[in-house]
Amino acid sequence: MSEVLAARWNPADDTVLLDGFHTLKHALRFGAEVPIAVTADRAAALRLAAELAPDVVERLEALLVEVGVDGLARLVARPHPTGVAALARRPATREPVPGAPVVVLDDPRHLGNIGAVIRLAAGLGAGGVITTGSVDPWHPNVLRAAAGLHFATAVVRREVTELPDDRPLYGLDPAGADIRTVAVPADAVFAFGSERAGLSAEVRGRAEALVSLPMRGGVSSYNLATSVGMVLFHVSPPAVP
Repeated sequence: MSEVLAARWNPADDTVLLDGFHTLKHALRFGAEVPIAVTADRAAALRLAAELAPDVVERLEALLVEVGVDGLARLVARPHPTGVAALARRPATREPVPGAPVVVLDDPRHLGNIGAVIRLAAGLGAGGVITTGSVDPWHPNVLRAAAGLHFATAVVRREVTELPDDRPLYGLDPAGADIRTVAVPADAVFAFGSERAGLSAEVRGRAEALVSLPMRGGVSSYNLATSVGMVLFHVSPPAVP
Protein backbone atom coordinates (compact mmCIF):
# COMPACT_ATOMS: atom_id res chain seq x y z
CA MET A 1 0.00 0.00 0.00
CA SER A 2 1.43 3.35 -1.03
CA GLU A 3 2.13 6.14 1.43
CA VAL A 4 0.02 8.44 -0.74
CA LEU A 5 -2.99 6.17 -0.31
CA ALA A 6 -2.33 5.84 3.42
CA ALA A 7 -2.29 9.63 3.69
CA ARG A 8 -5.63 9.86 1.87
CA TRP A 9 -7.15 7.52 4.46
CA ASN A 10 -7.66 10.30 6.97
CA PRO A 11 -10.70 9.80 9.22
CA ALA A 12 -11.87 13.19 10.47
CA ASP A 13 -14.82 14.72 12.26
CA ASP A 14 -16.76 15.04 9.01
CA THR A 15 -16.19 11.44 7.88
CA VAL A 16 -17.47 8.06 9.03
CA LEU A 17 -16.06 4.57 8.54
CA LEU A 18 -17.99 2.25 6.25
CA ASP A 19 -16.90 -1.17 7.44
CA GLY A 20 -17.77 -4.00 5.06
CA PHE A 21 -19.24 -4.44 1.59
CA HIS A 22 -22.89 -4.14 2.59
CA THR A 23 -22.29 -0.94 4.51
CA LEU A 24 -20.58 0.60 1.49
CA LYS A 25 -23.23 -0.77 -0.87
CA HIS A 26 -26.10 0.92 0.97
CA ALA A 27 -24.16 4.13 1.44
CA LEU A 28 -23.61 4.40 -2.31
CA ARG A 29 -27.17 3.36 -3.08
CA PHE A 30 -28.58 6.13 -0.91
CA GLY A 31 -26.37 8.96 -2.05
CA ALA A 32 -23.40 9.03 0.32
CA GLU A 33 -20.31 10.96 -0.71
CA VAL A 34 -17.50 8.37 -0.63
CA PRO A 35 -14.05 9.85 -1.35
CA ILE A 36 -12.09 6.61 -0.87
CA ALA A 37 -12.79 2.87 -0.74
CA VAL A 38 -10.30 0.06 -0.26
CA THR A 39 -10.34 -3.71 -0.44
CA ALA A 40 -8.10 -6.63 0.31
CA ASP A 41 -9.09 -8.26 -3.00
CA ARG A 42 -10.57 -6.05 -5.72
CA ALA A 43 -11.64 -8.90 -8.01
CA ALA A 44 -13.44 -10.69 -5.17
CA ALA A 45 -15.19 -7.49 -4.08
CA LEU A 46 -16.41 -6.78 -7.60
CA ARG A 47 -17.66 -10.36 -7.98
CA LEU A 48 -19.63 -9.93 -4.77
CA ALA A 49 -21.06 -6.67 -6.07
CA ALA A 50 -22.05 -8.24 -9.38
CA GLU A 51 -23.89 -10.99 -7.50
CA LEU A 52 -25.57 -8.94 -4.77
CA ALA A 53 -25.66 -5.31 -5.90
CA PRO A 54 -25.21 -4.89 -9.65
CA ASP A 55 -26.58 -1.33 -9.38
CA VAL A 56 -23.38 -0.16 -7.65
CA VAL A 57 -20.80 -2.12 -9.65
CA GLU A 58 -19.87 0.79 -11.90
CA ARG A 59 -19.25 3.11 -8.97
CA LEU A 60 -17.25 0.46 -7.15
CA GLU A 61 -15.08 -0.12 -10.20
CA ALA A 62 -14.19 3.57 -10.12
CA LEU A 63 -13.67 3.69 -6.34
CA LEU A 64 -12.09 0.47 -5.10
CA VAL A 65 -8.35 0.40 -4.54
CA GLU A 66 -6.73 -2.94 -3.72
CA VAL A 67 -4.45 -2.73 -0.68
CA GLY A 68 -4.10 -6.41 0.22
CA VAL A 69 -4.89 -8.11 3.51
CA ASP A 70 -2.03 -6.47 5.38
CA GLY A 71 -2.80 -3.04 3.96
CA LEU A 72 -6.44 -3.27 5.00
CA ALA A 73 -5.37 -4.29 8.50
CA ARG A 74 -3.24 -1.14 8.69
CA LEU A 75 -6.25 1.03 7.87
CA VAL A 76 -9.03 -0.74 9.80
CA ALA A 77 -8.60 -2.17 13.28
CA ARG A 78 -10.95 -5.11 12.73
CA PRO A 79 -11.50 -5.65 8.98
CA HIS A 80 -14.88 -6.98 7.90
CA PRO A 81 -14.90 -10.53 6.47
CA THR A 82 -15.85 -9.10 3.06
CA GLY A 83 -12.51 -7.29 2.99
CA VAL A 84 -13.98 -3.91 2.07
CA ALA A 85 -13.87 -0.55 3.85
CA ALA A 86 -14.44 3.08 2.91
CA LEU A 87 -14.73 6.58 4.27
CA ALA A 88 -17.87 8.65 3.68
CA ARG A 89 -18.73 12.24 4.37
CA ARG A 90 -21.02 12.52 7.35
CA PRO A 91 -24.09 14.34 6.05
CA ALA A 92 -25.32 17.58 7.54
CA THR A 93 -27.97 17.11 10.21
CA ARG A 94 -31.20 16.04 8.54
CA GLU A 95 -34.63 16.70 9.95
CA PRO A 96 -37.01 13.71 10.17
CA VAL A 97 -39.17 13.25 7.09
CA PRO A 98 -42.64 14.80 7.50
CA GLY A 99 -45.64 12.51 7.47
CA ALA A 100 -43.77 9.40 8.63
CA PRO A 101 -43.28 7.92 12.12
CA VAL A 102 -40.12 8.80 14.02
CA VAL A 103 -38.25 6.57 16.46
CA VAL A 104 -36.62 8.00 19.58
CA LEU A 105 -34.11 5.82 21.44
CA ASP A 106 -33.84 7.22 24.94
CA ASP A 107 -30.21 6.91 26.08
CA PRO A 108 -29.43 3.62 24.29
CA ARG A 109 -26.16 1.89 25.17
CA HIS A 110 -25.81 -1.13 22.88
CA LEU A 111 -24.26 -0.15 19.54
CA GLY A 112 -25.61 -3.22 17.77
CA ASN A 113 -29.15 -2.47 18.94
CA ILE A 114 -28.94 1.09 17.64
CA GLY A 115 -27.76 -0.15 14.27
CA ALA A 116 -30.51 -2.76 14.07
CA VAL A 117 -33.12 -0.09 14.81
CA ILE A 118 -31.75 2.19 12.08
CA ARG A 119 -31.87 -0.72 9.64
CA LEU A 120 -35.51 -1.36 10.55
CA ALA A 121 -36.39 2.32 10.29
CA ALA A 122 -34.89 2.54 6.81
CA GLY A 123 -36.60 -0.64 5.65
CA LEU A 124 -40.03 0.31 6.97
CA GLY A 125 -39.92 3.90 5.77
CA ALA A 126 -39.70 5.69 9.11
CA GLY A 127 -39.04 9.42 9.04
CA GLY A 128 -35.90 9.11 11.11
CA VAL A 129 -34.18 7.84 14.25
CA ILE A 130 -33.30 10.22 17.07
CA THR A 131 -31.09 9.17 19.96
CA THR A 132 -30.56 10.88 23.29
CA GLY A 133 -27.62 10.32 25.62
CA SER A 134 -23.90 10.05 25.07
CA VAL A 135 -23.59 7.37 22.37
CA ASP A 136 -22.94 8.67 18.84
CA PRO A 137 -25.43 6.96 16.49
CA TRP A 138 -22.82 7.35 13.70
CA HIS A 139 -20.24 5.25 15.55
CA PRO A 140 -18.53 2.77 13.17
CA ASN A 141 -20.02 -0.20 15.02
CA VAL A 142 -23.50 1.28 14.66
CA LEU A 143 -22.94 1.85 10.95
CA ARG A 144 -21.75 -1.73 10.61
CA ALA A 145 -24.82 -3.09 12.42
CA ALA A 146 -27.10 -0.89 10.31
CA ALA A 147 -25.40 -2.01 7.09
CA GLY A 148 -24.88 1.61 6.08
CA LEU A 149 -28.58 2.46 6.04
CA HIS A 150 -27.96 5.67 7.96
CA PHE A 151 -27.93 7.31 4.54
CA ALA A 152 -31.48 6.07 3.82
CA THR A 153 -33.12 7.92 6.72
CA ALA A 154 -32.44 10.77 9.12
CA VAL A 155 -30.19 9.77 12.04
CA VAL A 156 -29.45 12.40 14.66
CA ARG A 157 -28.54 12.74 18.33
CA ARG A 158 -30.42 15.34 20.36
CA GLU A 159 -31.12 16.48 23.88
CA VAL A 160 -34.52 15.50 25.27
CA THR A 161 -35.52 19.18 25.17
CA GLU A 162 -34.84 19.16 21.41
CA LEU A 163 -37.24 16.33 20.56
CA PRO A 164 -39.92 17.28 18.00
CA ASP A 165 -42.69 19.29 19.63
CA ASP A 166 -44.89 19.50 16.54
CA ARG A 167 -45.76 15.78 16.61
CA PRO A 168 -47.45 13.68 19.31
CA LEU A 169 -44.99 11.56 21.29
CA TYR A 170 -45.94 8.10 22.54
CA GLY A 171 -43.79 6.34 25.12
CA LEU A 172 -43.47 2.55 25.02
CA ASP A 173 -44.14 1.14 28.46
CA PRO A 174 -45.62 -2.15 29.74
CA ALA A 175 -48.16 -0.14 31.76
CA GLY A 176 -49.43 1.70 28.67
CA ALA A 177 -52.54 1.02 26.63
CA ASP A 178 -52.31 -1.75 24.05
CA ILE A 179 -51.05 0.02 20.92
CA ARG A 180 -53.61 -1.88 18.86
CA THR A 181 -56.39 0.03 20.65
CA VAL A 182 -54.87 3.49 20.13
CA ALA A 183 -55.36 5.59 17.00
CA VAL A 184 -51.98 7.19 16.31
CA PRO A 185 -51.29 9.72 13.54
CA ALA A 186 -48.99 8.87 10.65
CA ASP A 187 -46.28 11.24 11.89
CA ALA A 188 -46.24 10.12 15.52
CA VAL A 189 -43.01 9.92 17.51
CA PHE A 190 -42.41 6.68 19.42
CA ALA A 191 -39.94 6.73 22.30
CA PHE A 192 -38.24 3.53 23.46
CA GLY A 193 -36.34 3.35 26.73
CA SER A 194 -32.79 2.12 27.24
CA GLU A 195 -32.15 -1.59 27.45
CA ARG A 196 -31.95 -1.58 31.25
CA ALA A 197 -33.57 1.54 32.65
CA GLY A 198 -36.54 1.99 30.32
CA LEU A 199 -37.87 5.45 29.56
CA SER A 200 -36.32 8.32 31.48
CA ALA A 201 -38.61 10.48 33.59
CA GLU A 202 -37.85 13.41 31.30
CA VAL A 203 -39.00 11.62 28.14
CA ARG A 204 -41.94 10.04 29.95
CA GLY A 205 -43.02 13.49 31.05
CA ARG A 206 -43.10 14.69 27.43
CA ALA A 207 -45.23 11.78 26.23
CA GLU A 208 -48.82 12.40 25.21
CA ALA A 209 -49.62 8.82 26.18
CA LEU A 210 -47.97 5.52 27.04
CA VAL A 211 -48.57 2.53 24.81
CA SER A 212 -47.57 -1.11 25.11
CA LEU A 213 -46.98 -4.09 22.86
CA PRO A 214 -48.95 -7.33 23.24
CA MET A 215 -46.93 -9.82 25.24
CA ARG A 216 -47.62 -13.23 26.71
CA GLY A 217 -47.74 -13.38 30.49
CA GLY A 218 -44.45 -14.35 32.11
CA VAL A 219 -42.35 -12.88 29.29
CA SER A 220 -40.44 -9.90 30.68
CA SER A 221 -39.53 -7.96 27.55
CA TYR A 222 -38.67 -7.92 23.87
CA ASN A 223 -35.35 -7.02 22.32
CA LEU A 224 -35.22 -3.28 21.55
CA ALA A 225 -35.05 -3.75 17.79
CA THR A 226 -37.91 -6.25 17.91
CA SER A 227 -40.06 -3.72 19.76
CA VAL A 228 -39.28 -1.00 17.24
CA GLY A 229 -40.02 -3.35 14.36
CA MET A 230 -43.39 -4.32 15.83
CA VAL A 231 -44.42 -0.68 16.27
CA LEU A 232 -43.29 0.43 12.82
CA PHE A 233 -44.98 -2.55 11.18
CA HIS A 234 -48.18 -1.78 13.08
CA VAL A 235 -48.29 1.84 11.94
CA SER A 236 -47.02 1.27 8.39
CA PRO A 237 -49.65 1.92 5.69
CA PRO A 238 -50.77 -1.08 3.61
CA ALA A 239 -48.67 -1.72 0.54
CA VAL A 240 -50.06 -0.38 -2.72
CA PRO A 241 -50.89 -3.32 -5.05
